[in-house]
Amino acid sequence: MNHALFEKHEKTLAQALDAIRTRGYWSPFNEMPSPRTYGETAAADGEAAFKAQLGQPFVLEQAGSSGTVGAEHSPFGFALNIGYPNAEPDALIAAAQAAQLQFRKAGPKAWVGVSLEILARLNQASFEIAHSVMHTTGQAFMMAFQAGGPHAQDRALEAIAYAWDAMRDIPQTAYWEKPQGKNPPLAMEKRFTVVPRGIGLVIGCCTFPTWNSYPGLFADLATGNAVIVKPHPAAILPLAITVRIARQVLEEAGFDPNVVTLMATAPNDGALVQALATRDEIRLIDFTGSTANGDWLETHALQAQVYTEKAGVNQIVIDSADELKAVSRNIAFSLALYSGQMCTAPQNIYVPRDGIKTAQGTVPFEEVAQSIADAVQKLTSDPAKAVELIGAIQNKGVLDRIEQVTKLGVPLLASQRLVHPAYPEASVSTPVLLKLDARRDEDTFTQEWFGPIAFVIATDSTRHSLELAARIARTRGALTLSVYSTDEQVLDAADEAAVSGGVALSVNLTGGVFVNQSAAFSDFHATGANPAANASLADTAFVANRFRVVQSRRHVPQRT
Repeated sequence: MNHALFEKHEKTLAQALDAIRTRGYWSPFNEMPSPRTYGETAAADGEAAFKAQLGQPFVLEQAGSSGTVGAEHSPFGFALNIGYPNAEPDALIAAAQAAQLQFRKAGPKAWVGVSLEILARLNQASFEIAHSVMHTTGQAFMMAFQAGGPHAQDRALEAIAYAWDAMRDIPQTAYWEKPQGKNPPLAMEKRFTVVPRGIGLVIGCCTFPTWNSYPGLFADLATGNAVIVKPHPAAILPLAITVRIARQVLEEAGFDPNVVTLMATAPNDGALVQALATRDEIRLIDFTGSTANGDWLETHALQAQVYTEKAGVNQIVIDSADELKAVSRNIAFSLALYSGQMCTAPQNIYVPRDGIKTAQGTVPFEEVAQSIADAVQKLTSDPAKAVELIGAIQNKGVLDRIEQVTKLGVPLLASQRLVHPAYPEASVSTPVLLKLDARRDEDTFTQEWFGPIAFVIATDSTRHSLELAARIARTRGALTLSVYSTDEQVLDAADEAAVSGGVALSVNLTGGVFVNQSAAFSDFHATGANPAANASLADTAFVANRFRVVQSRRHVPQRT
């Protein structure tokens, strides 16, 4: 088997393997859309490619397509009008099964080499992908470029590295010799073959279609599995571009491109997805989305290994601080970033009702709450600047939640509709902030309110705050926990609360790092230890169950 692609990218893979061990900062993909990195015309070419696709059929020659499907609408105020191949599930599955026969025989180096080449091509297409992410999710351009492009590619490479690390630990052959006393020893040669589990199904979400889908997609590919990519109906284009590039690379490498296929669907596709997900041929499922849908897959898709990331209630505990303004600024940025439409965005902010200690003395609860509200207000007061941070609201359900929640607490900061200077039809809303009380409002703050919605909650004490944070993470799920304190004993208690809740902890963030940001190769995104997710992106457990090892053994002459 030709391993040219593996050898081409072997240095990058070696660096990725080192990065997942040292957990320091590293990335082979530049997160800044710089012409020095991507080329002088890359930005213009990417935007032109996106615009040229609007109102046109998306060309993707794959098996079993009849007609087109697609109803994407940009949160910035216009319809994409792109028609995707309307694929028939039986045909896709048959094509994937046929393609995988050849792909399986190529072996781990070929699987990993192809995966790395696809990733390199995706990086070259980062600007086109950025515009497609922006106009399906509502992310502002810079975030769409970073999260949809280089950061998603980082997460993909991380999964590939873990996959290769797990597979290379298995020797291809072994000589086995067992002493038999006076008799000649038993001698055998054993051969070990890494075998893919079967067809993978990657179910995308509408807010981070590439960032959340790439880990599963590339973990499947790198372990030899064919993959059917099923984007969210509202965010098809970023994954359609991904599939097109993957198929081009596969074909150029001599493989059947149906190793990767696209299943685009119309809205309200739940019954179709459930029928596909429970097919016996589907052996791996990666899902990001609602708790209800994730729970359904875990309960019903019993023939498959299912990896889910679902809803959670992310929390902040404020005990004490050297400078309250720095704390408030950092929290405000986290609340406003992409209008809180992130699985890692904080929602509950716990503050003792007796106030917090600062270098200037005790600050009452009301002042702490108002400081956070003022910081959000300042950050979002200029529409021209605000829209580059908060982006646009992805779907009407978020707007409905904003309206609903305002009736449930004491207002600190009302949500405002902003006019986007470049896209006047865009759906743009600033965060809403409410005061709640831990004693009487638990029914409200123990559920996820996805979007630009947050609560400042009065608790009996910091101990009470940490108990709430641990319990809610453990029972309702959470991906992030942030704590502010100048007391080492409190920070020790926060560590214990995080371990108890199975949630990642950030301590005293006041600079350029924010709780809702997760760095590949260093941060484990989710733990799999609470209901928000049953897996981590990425670790060995995320990849090792995507393949099996089949052995053969035979008697051979004793070695001398």
